[in-house]
Amino acid sequence: MADFGMQEVLKSLGIKEINEGTSTGSNWFSGGELITSYSPVDGKAIAQVKTTTNKDYESVMNAAQAAFKTWRLMPAPQRGEIVRQFGEKLRELKEPLGKLVSYEMGKSYQEGLGEVQEMIDICDFAVGLSRQLHGLTMHSERPGHRMYEQYHPLGVVGIISAFNFPVAVWSWNTALAWISGDVCVWKPSEKTPLCGVACQHIIAEVLKENDLPEGISCLINGDYKVGEFMTTDKRIPLISATGSTRMGKIVARTVGERLGKSLLELGGNNAIIVTPGADIKMTVIGAVFGAVGTAGQRCTSTRRLIIHESIYDKVKRALVDAYGQLKIGNPLDENNHVGPLIDIDAVGMYQNALEKVVEEGGKVLVEGGVLSGEGYESGCYVKPAVAEAGNLYDIVQQETFAPILYLLKYSGDVENAIEIQNGVAQGLSSAIMTNNLREAERFLSHAGSDCGIANVNIGTSGAEIGGAFGGEKETGGGRESGSDAWKIYMRRQTNTINYTTELPLAQGIKFDL
Repeated sequence: MADFGMQEVLKSLGIKEINEGTSTGSNWFSGGELITSYSPVDGKAIAQVKTTTNKDYESVMNAAQAAFKTWRLMPAPQRGEIVRQFGEKLRELKEPLGKLVSYEMGKSYQEGLGEVQEMIDICDFAVGLSRQLHGLTMHSERPGHRMYEQYHPLGVVGIISAFNFPVAVWSWNTALAWISGDVCVWKPSEKTPLCGVACQHIIAEVLKENDLPEGISCLINGDYKVGEFMTTDKRIPLISATGSTRMGKIVARTVGERLGKSLLELGGNNAIIVTPGADIKMTVIGAVFGAVGTAGQRCTSTRRLIIHESIYDKVKRALVDAYGQLKIGNPLDENNHVGPLIDIDAVGMYQNALEKVVEEGGKVLVEGGVLSGEGYESGCYVKPAVAEAGNLYDIVQQETFAPILYLLKYSGDVENAIEIQNGVAQGLSSAIMTNNLREAERFLSHAGSDCGIANVNIGTSGAEIGGAFGGEKETGGGRESGSDAWKIYMRRQTNTINYTTELPLAQGIKFDL
């Protein structure tokens, strides 16, 4: 087991040295091999989780399908009450769960707490939403007829989440799915399985206290092969998957072949445009947090800074100065700005990207490198790097999940900057720093940013749960969290009611007997 003061944290969250990784609620079981979760903070083993076998999975699906028959018949506000209670449990356990997120994933403790707050916020949002799952009424062309649309639960929703937000993204999906009347099966990342075990313990307690059936919230664990249990399963009408574009294409193809629905939140190659009239201080704060927060491992992390040539050198100097103030180290120490990458493989991708940008003709302004010595024993700590690059460099066109920021120069008006920003395959988050109203509105117009998120005078990273979250192009096109994202977790039905003694047909068709 881990040290670092984590023993009490693990105990409070129900984590043991060896954990069953399959659950239908309060029922825990697993027949598979063990996954060892290593912390990137110190490289030490935290605990182990047993993986889910095909037999285990069938038990999960049987429980989920049975639970759906009960859960869907509860009035939505009553389902919302269960979600409210879950949010209260999260408030009670915010500190230990936030600390586990920080230690198992490697993000700062403040970001770990923020991630649990996102869970609490989406619960609050879902509770309100449970009383306003609205349909639509329209006029019929036939006398004495009424037409309307209503929404029904889908059934079992499969959730595949990534390591970088090991608890929040699950809650975005499951809170909305639950109030919609769905039940959920979750496969967390095999890199952060303990966060999944902890969350399942929390919701299982709520379900047990309310005497609800096993199967409303289910957990499975393992690598991509366990994920394939769900993606190929016709009993799961919707798969929500977060991860790389490569993974998303596989999921979309597999689910599409069985005519299922997929909600994909994939890669981002996010940019901030910096115009001549931008507030430089705000720009630097937004860009640096966007680039180095979570060690550059957010899907909304800032990868590219597109700066007008008239202020390019000024912004560059300010960035270099700011990077010189960054503190890298144990993320549980709140004096540090940057924690580790998730594992050694991520470090390798970081190193390859820095080599590639130089090979393509770029210039490194803030040197990168892997840190070693006391406090860096895990081998996962790297220096945030800044490089001048060309927009068409192959490495700039890709998403590297690491703290590397590319500086790009533009000339002329803002249309040229928007063209550079949009000239990548991904379309998640974007931002413009400007005090010019025309530039801001141009950026937000039909001919502006092609991303799912477009911000003015804030960075690309950090989203509130009230707005729908997701992107376009190779980001996947799905939307999670706020706004009307609930609709994807339900099926739409059109109803026509005839309250007369006649049976007129639509379009004036005559059919007399």
